[in-house]
Amino acid sequence: MAAARFLVAGKVQGVFFRASAREQALRLGLRGYAKNLGDGRVEVLAIGEAERIDAMARWLERGPPMARVDRVERGESSDEAAAGFEIR
Repeated sequence: MAAARFLVAGKVQGVFFRASAREQALRLGLRGYAKNLGDGRVEVLAIGEAERIDAMARWLERGPPMARVDRVERGESSDEAAAGFEIR
């Protein structure tokens, strides 16, 4: 089991980014969360198989149709406690 934390910057709030990220994560069988940050970015924690996390990373680089992703930062995470995929 692997875990990665993503910080997504651009026009990513108010465009259904978190809900779309949740749908994609569930399709990929990932656990974790997506939450808005005060600085306009979205934080995404993805927990699951490394290949599926990589697929999520590729999706995050595009995002949903109404979003504009300028940058995605990826870091490792030791948080593996999430059950399901939450919107926070």
